[in-house]
Amino acid sequence: MEVNVLERLPDPIILQKLMKIQASLTIILCQDERFRYHSFVQDRDEGFCMAKIDNGAGDHLIILFSPEGSIIKGFDHESELSPYAQDEHQVWQGIYDDVPQKLLSLLENDAIEKDDVTFCIWRDNSDTNWHKGKVEIPEGTSDGSDFLVNGIFQTPEDFVEFARDYYELSPSLEVVAKIYDDSPITAEMINILNPDRDAEEVLQELESLRLRS
Repeated sequence: MEVNVLERLPDPIILQKLMKIQASLTIILCQDERFRYHSFVQDRDEGFCMAKIDNGAGDHLIILFSPEGSIIKGFDHESELSPYAQDEHQVWQGIYDDVPQKLLSLLENDAIEKDDVTFCIWRDNSDTNWHKGKVEIPEGTSDGSDFLVNGIFQTPEDFVEFARDYYELSPSLEVVAKIYDDSPITAEMINILNPDRDAEEVLQELESLRLRS
């Protein structure tokens, strides 16, 4: 199962692009930031970016991109690996043990809540594949990585299917596909995807987050 999760992740350049695309589409589809499934912060520090998946049910996936590499911290609140499921309230043994310090240090921010974690995946810029710590997971238990990584939609079709279920909207596959193909987002495209959104407001937010092409 874990190998499949690692193999499903694209390389960091493609992953970063996908997260920016999904965050852009989310801004179009959802005005209220509290209910946004995907978000992205560009250059919070120089050369540093953060993407987040938040399903609104207490689970999240945070992806940090840096010049040194990328690190993914996931939290499944129902997992037995959660610190909240243990009397000691500690990070489950092995999750962070093998992470290079230069990448682990990226999590040292109060907003990231480093200790709220059930799995960690990372990739140094010199690596050709993703890594995951050697963690003993009790039989019949999940660390949440499988379903949270599934929130990274690698095709326009998958994103549209997700949006229909999560936002109860039916965005145009043709327009979503154009955005996945790096077409600049226009007011016309925004109006097609979500007529209830103010196109200029969306464009301004995309510009402020450096997500606008």
